[in-house]
Amino acid sequence: MTGIVDYNAGNIKSVERALESLNIKYIRSKNPKDFKDCDRLIFPGVGEAAYAMEQLNSSGLADFLREWVNSKKPLLGICLGSQIIFDYSEESDTKCLGFIPGKIRHFSNLWQNSELKVPHMGWNNISYTNGGCPLFKGVAENSDFYFVHSYVIQPQDESVIKGVCEYEIKVPSCVQKENIYAFQFHPEKSGVAGLTLLKNYCTGTISTNGEIVC
Repeated sequence: MTGIVDYNAGNIKSVERALESLNIKYIRSKNPKDFKDCDRLIFPGVGEAAYAMEQLNSSGLADFLREWVNSKKPLLGICLGSQIIFDYSEESDTKCLGFIPGKIRHFSNLWQNSELKVPHMGWNNISYTNGGCPLFKGVAENSDFYFVHSYVIQPQDESVIKGVCEYEIKVPSCVQKENIYAFQFHPEKSGVAGLTLLKNYCTGTISTNGEIVC
């Protein structure tokens, strides 16, 4: 069973519709106790990092997610959920969950005299790095995915970056560290390629260390 973590950060309905189209059983909840029968979680989100962390801390979901990750169960972060799994975000000077060492930085602090627009919004193709990610099984390299973001994942260890797109700089778009997966793009809004990733995550076999085997 797949759980969808609801922490008032939006983007939930589109994820639900995607899973329903794939005939995947799921439960959506704000209550950690409701995930007792789940073996993997989706952690979506759009919006502002500080507000998201306030919601997670006040609801007890932050501590629950830490326990989940430490117990080697799979977690998939999407968009904002892919960012606040790191240590710190420049957005509102926010201390985040700290599951993976690294920072989240605004495009303007990484570019040099760029004329590109922020947010990075629309379709962009992804190339695989560091051996790619098992969740990309059945998805051709350089497939297009849908992005909407102003902040950029900057992991301390670049080996966790499994896919990048180009937006003047190389933008980490897929991250994996053991049982933790993260997509900066929106797979639920990315057509067949995105649905394939979600299906792989929700139906793949879970190994003893929490990694998904597709």
